[in-house]
This record gives sequence, structure tokens and C-alpha cells, in this order.
Amino acid sequence: MPPKAVKTVREQIFYQYAKIISEASGFGKTNYGMIMNRWKSLCSGEIHWSSSVREWLKEKENPNACIYCGETKDLTVEHILPRCCGGEDITDNVVMVCKSCNSSKGGKRLYEWRGLKAKDQHHRIAEGKYLKYLYSLHEKQGTLDVSSVSELCERCNMQKCCEKENTVEKLSVFCIEGCFHK
Repeated sequence: MPPKAVKTVREQIFYQYAKIISEASGFGKTNYGMIMNRWKSLCSGEIHWSSSVREWLKEKENPNACIYCGETKDLTVEHILPRCCGGEDITDNVVMVCKSCNSSKGGKRLYEWRGLKAKDQHHRIAEGKYLKYLYSLHEKQGTLDVSSVSELCERCNMQKCCEKENTVEKLSVFCIEGCFHK
């Protein structure tokens, strides 16, 4: 769960992204001071997340390996926000993965796939692209600044995940991805 200071969809997305920045800086995804510092800087506009071009270049550093497990055989394109959840067939929503990971993830969203305990164990490129993509989708539907979790719950189809993880009516990563489904 995010700290109490994180109250909106925008802030939840920035909080997850601040963890990526912290890890890339060598502090890991659990250094609360660094994460909150980066989160505040993202929220204020003092810093910005990396561009799509930078992510694309990072992906090209290891183009022949599954972004989730590192396997080098039987690679295929995977939609981070699945097509069955309304994910578009665009470069900002796809990564190369092995058939095993693609099959395992199936039609699940990224955080839904591995659950809350593993929410901080995703590859930085996949999670970074996913957070930016979710940000743009929330921006389009006008939900970036929603702070009422119950309002998000009305749009969400991940109630079973929240019940399983004991996060009903609590802001979590499920809130930022559960609003998108067909």
C-alpha cells in the first residue's frame, strides 16, 4: 500500500514510477526517503519520467530476451495492458516476451498477473512503459485526479483481486489498472 500522502490516481502512478527511479539510482525500490523525494519531484513537475524514445533505446539493449524472465527462445509480442482489457496495439503498450511468460500472463494486467507482493519486482522497462500508458489512459478518461477510491471501484472489474489482497476501498496499483476492461 502507498503511504497516506498518496491520494489520487496520478499520485499512485508517480509513486510506482518513483520506485523505478530509486532502483535505477542504486537505492532499490524500498528506500522510502529516496522514493518520497522522487515522488514529490514528479508530482511538482520538477522532474519528468523518461521519454518513450529512451525506453525504446533501453529495450534495444537486450532485444533478444524476454523482458519478464530473460529467456531467449520463442519470443513474441505481448501487450502489457492486454487487448481484452482495452489495451491498444501500439509500441507504448508492447514488449517482447517468451511464449511461456505470455501464456502465463494471458489476459491479465501487469500487477494483476503477479499480485501485490510482487508489484515491485517487474522489469523497469515493462513497468515504466505500463505506468506511462496507464497515465495517458487515465488522462483521456479524466480520472488522473480522482481521490475517491469508491468512485474508482465503480469503474473497476478487479474486486476479486482486492478481496484476495485485502485492499477493498484502499488505493493500490489495482486501482490504476482496473478501470480498463472491455
